[in-house]
Amino acid sequence: MLFWVIAAVLTLGASLAVLLPLAARPKSESSDTAHDLEVYRDQLSELDRDLDRGLIQPSEAEQARAEIGRRILRLSAARQEQAGGERSFGLRLIPVIAVLAVPLVSWAVYARLGSPDIPSQPLSERLARNPADSTVDELVARAESHLAANPSDGRGWEVLAPIYMRMQRFSDSARAYDNAIRLLGSNADRQSGLGEALVNAAGGRIAGDARAAFLAALEHDPSDARSQFFLAMASAQDGRMEDAVASWKRMRDSLPEGSPWRGAAGQALAQAGLEMAERGPGPGQEEVEAATAMSEQDRAEMIAGMVERLDERLRENPQDGEGWKQLIRSHLVLGDANKARDVLARAVEALGADTEQAKAVIAFAASNGLKMTEQVQ
Repeated sequence: MLFWVIAAVLTLGASLAVLLPLAARPKSESSDTAHDLEVYRDQLSELDRDLDRGLIQPSEAEQARAEIGRRILRLSAARQEQAGGERSFGLRLIPVIAVLAVPLVSWAVYARLGSPDIPSQPLSERLARNPADSTVDELVARAESHLAANPSDGRGWEVLAPIYMRMQRFSDSARAYDNAIRLLGSNADRQSGLGEALVNAAGGRIAGDARAAFLAALEHDPSDARSQFFLAMASAQDGRMEDAVASWKRMRDSLPEGSPWRGAAGQALAQAGLEMAERGPGPGQEEVEAATAMSEQDRAEMIAGMVERLDERLRENPQDGEGWKQLIRSHLVLGDANKARDVLARAVEALGADTEQAKAVIAFAASNGLKMTEQVQ
């Protein structure tokens, strides 16, 4: 009931603030108009007397009489407009009705669809209710309130840290992990979580404090996949791509199916293969194998692009014996022996059959399953 009383008072106040100026009648100016008209008539009479006494020239009197007449005409027009405004009272009712309709309609809709009987829910009460009925933000607010009063609750910091991570509050996550380590001690999960939070807070850059956390995690658990992945990424950021690829490949081959870090390693290998193809003379076996973590279509497109770029470079520089080896190996990894055989024939022709480079390419092909009898017709 109190809700409706307050709502009625507020609605009445707001409506009156708009209605009073609209409903007010224009201030009558009839008395002022009549006074002005009497003044102009007196001026005409005074003008006639001045003319009779010879105090003013006839021409001047005529000009003055014309000016007074114009003023009388303007005054008459104003009186007519005022009368018309008074007659338009019906038109002024339209905005009044519109203003009254707003609260009446809104009240009717709210009475049907709203819930005025639901009690208010201040934050303190929401935090005190069953956690199963709370939102994530309310749960976090409850945890933060608890930790503000109990900053030495290491378990609370440990629970809150990954939640901060999922909310992308990376600096808060790192602070929570750091507090958990300080209060509960170091272990692999806390250290690797701290490292990941620091990496995300730094925009993906693996700085010294993050590396130290990952290394500490591996001291507790050498098989910690999260630390292995990010340390491999650190190697890639330092320019040691071969070390990074080797680490990711070990992860991909050793982690069980369904492991999120196995999928992450496969994606990193695919990306590393693309980057190495851009820098080097062509895709090697490691780079081509990196594509196995991708879909069939994406893998085919990626490898085809790398192979095509290498082929174009060899057409421009056919004396690159290592490049011919890599192109042969790429086609063999893809399972296309016929193309590998064609590349071998092109390599021998470009390098010269009797050169040491050609012999090295022939030996490489033989070591990968291309027999001498299959090489050159």
